Amino acid sequence: MSQLLDGRRAIVTGGASGIGLAVCRRFSAEGARLAILDLNAEAAERSAKELGGLAYAVDVADGHAVESAVRSAAERMGGLDILVNNAGCGHVALLHETPPAAWERVLAVNLTGVYHGMRAAIPIMLKGGGGSVVSNASGSAPRPTRGELAYSAAKAGVVALTMGAAQEYGPTVRVNCVSPGMIRTPLSELLFQIPKALEPVLASTPLARTGTPEDVASVILFLASDLSGFMTGQNLLVDGGLGLPQAGIDVVLKRMLAHRRAGSAEG
Repeated sequence: MSQLLDGRRAIVTGGASGIGLAVCRRFSAEGARLAILDLNAEAAERSAKELGGLAYAVDVADGHAVESAVRSAAERMGGLDILVNNAGCGHVALLHETPPAAWERVLAVNLTGVYHGMRAAIPIMLKGGGGSVVSNASGSAPRPTRGELAYSAAKAGVVALTMGAAQEYGPTVRVNCVSPGMIRTPLSELLFQIPKALEPVLASTPLARTGTPEDVASVILFLASDLSGFMTGQNLLVDGGLGLPQAGIDVVLKRMLAHRRAGSAEG
């Protein structure tokens, strides 16, 4: 039985933990050869050893380092078919309390890092006859979240970059992105440790749970593989439906419906 990524060569940034590691494991299970780029050198080596891949200690905010690692990985793997821009970081503070250095770092990693990845990988894909780029945006891109405006702005930029690159490099290279909702990763773990902090999220999510890195990895696999061969420039929300309700009024309407049902039952 053939695998979805048989013989494909893939680079995953931020591939040593969270969503990135789940992607690497899923890709490996589907037959891909892997190069894992991560800021944490030890974690990258450990993950690469587990999956039989290559490891590179890289800060995606450093364009020269990304270009060097991508070129080296492509040479060692004999080409490049897939790039997953997953590396990210966050900063929680109100806009006026966000130091310029924090703002610049969040944009450098989450947005400029995607640019660096595309700039290094796409020429190799074009020369090789094709490829697929999948970037990790966020549910905060279309709906900015309080206290995360630097992150939201960066992720909105990823969506715009995805749509623009899809136009520039089609039909040879497909470019898509995913926008996860509340996913349990090292970046969000603090929220899961605060008692009842996520109750409003669960109450507003039609699927009534938070997501896992594997949930997102499955969608990234779909976009990276031929299953999505007629898709480009798309942003797929992976949020259990969290983005569907209108903030505030949804709770009011739920209470109104409950009140009406109670009245009908009494009648």
